[in-house]
Amino acid sequence: HLIFTEEIDPATGILPFQARKVAFNLGLSGAAFKEMTKFVTALYTAYDKSDSSLFEINPVLKTSDDKIMAVDAKVTLDDNALFRHKDYAEMRDEREENPTEVEAKKAGLNYVDLDGNVGCMVNGAGLAMATMDLIKQAGGEPANFLDVGGTADAKRVEEAFRLILKDDKVEAILVNIFGGIVRCDRVAQGIVDAYKNMGDDINVPIIVRLQGTNADKAKELIDNSGLNVESAVQFKEAADKVHEVLS
Repeated sequence: HLIFTEEIDPATGILPFQARKVAFNLGLSGAAFKEMTKFVTALYTAYDKSDSSLFEINPVLKTSDDKIMAVDAKVTLDDNALFRHKDYAEMRDEREENPTEVEAKKAGLNYVDLDGNVGCMVNGAGLAMATMDLIKQAGGEPANFLDVGGTADAKRVEEAFRLILKDDKVEAILVNIFGGIVRCDRVAQGIVDAYKNMGDDINVPIIVRLQGTNADKAKELIDNSGLNVESAVQFKEAADKVHEVLS
């Protein structure tokens, strides 16, 4: 009951009565009330004009002379809109970012570093999230979020392996591919080729779950490769194999 929300229509932007409502809900009056309505309006305008995905002001302060101040702020810019804001892009300092994530972005891979012990290579963000849940259910912890997209060829797979293996905590790699846009046998061949190209660089077991177009051919390819790669078709089967490795 102490949390108030205000829904803003993007077509109209924040309306004056909405800004006043925010100030009223905060129990302000007089000069502080007017200051807060201006503050909230300016806040929304800045958020909208910068194409940001988040503006968080925490805390906001009312001074003894009724001034409203943003004491701390968190702003998340939308990378997809940076082409409209070249001045923002120029301020980027890659030294402040995770070097593996920067490298992944340059390679066209969606990668987020995590703290776990099981590396993930998946095609599709939704499937990647489900895969991380699967890993936790099996008793492990995901070491990363990695979406290789719909073109998981040998070069892309090899780059993904190299990114995952930069993390010393990784004890196993789970590859989870749904062959809708891309054929499973092509992905399997990419995994085999990448593994052979990397040689001794891969020193952890790999479990590959392939489901979809030509999944049977893909499983056969993996099983006959002679490499330290195990194949699976079902989620449960892949989870069990991950659990065996971690045990």
